Amino acid sequence: MDKIVTFGEIMLRLKSPGHERFFQSPALEATFGGGEANVAVSLSLLGKQGVFASVVPDNPIGDAAVAELRKHGVDVSNVRRAKGRLGIYYLETGANQRASNVVYDRDYSCISAARPEDFDWPSMFAGAQWFHITGITPALSETSAVTALKAVIEAKKAGCSVSIDLNYRKKLWNYGKKAPEVMRELIAHADVAIANEEDIQKCLGIELPAVDVSSGSLDTGAYERLAATVLKEFPNLSRVAITLRESRSADRNGWSAALASKSGFFLSRKYDIDDIIDRVGGGDSFSAGLIFGLLEFPGDDQKALEFAVAASCLKHSIDGDFNLTRRSEVEALLKGDGSGRVQR
Repeated sequence: MDKIVTFGEIMLRLKSPGHERFFQSPALEATFGGGEANVAVSLSLLGKQGVFASVVPDNPIGDAAVAELRKHGVDVSNVRRAKGRLGIYYLETGANQRASNVVYDRDYSCISAARPEDFDWPSMFAGAQWFHITGITPALSETSAVTALKAVIEAKKAGCSVSIDLNYRKKLWNYGKKAPEVMRELIAHADVAIANEEDIQKCLGIELPAVDVSSGSLDTGAYERLAATVLKEFPNLSRVAITLRESRSADRNGWSAALASKSGFFLSRKYDIDDIIDRVGGGDSFSAGLIFGLLEFPGDDQKALEFAVAASCLKHSIDGDFNLTRRSEVEALLKGDGSGRVQR
């Protein structure tokens, strides 16, 4: 079984019920989530060995976060305990023309204080085929950025393929360094970059002509040129994947992706998602699906891309950060079974 290691922060997710505004009713739904943790869960449910490395508080909240990961088959042996707090994010789910809203409460979390020497990297990467991290982790603190770079370097030293989801978060880059200062150095050690058009511009400083994501269709030629520019500037990359989201409203999106590699430029099928349950974690489910596809279908970039887009399409139907989808469900959608009929 392929072993994929992820490294980052798992958070307590506090969401207003349904589509309510914050504290419209005196309740918040408590679950867990976070970029790299979401990827580890998804990969484990798809049939790989997802490994999550992090630091959580040595208290019942940390215990619950670890138990939630373990419940979904994730290897949590590299999750350290420390004094401190678990990061929190608050989610208000939008509807129609009202956008969703995320409020972060992550300052001084356990993972943001973690240092490179806190982890046994050779042991962590022993027997691993892949390492995945996002641009969220190095945005947490300067120490996190140093630790993220060390993780990527050690993963390459251990022979892992490395993927980085750029995942630009404007609300997090507050400790003095701009995202390109950190992310360009990280991506120089990666094999696969995953992003949307804003991530590439904000994290790598590579400009793209204005694209109207609310229109009925996207100019795929612009994305092909953008991907080619990224591959040229970072020759270490073997692939660049770009998610293509057409945001018609909070509930209605067009969803597809592109993949550029040395063997060509590939576009996926587009899914029209007209009743989104929860889009948070959609990018992470794409990352997990792509890693799964590249490992499972070596040499077939088109098939890997289609699997990733189908997996992330299904995530939009699932409440919570985690994509609780099995391989058989993704393959059924790929074969055209998207009717939603009851399976008996």
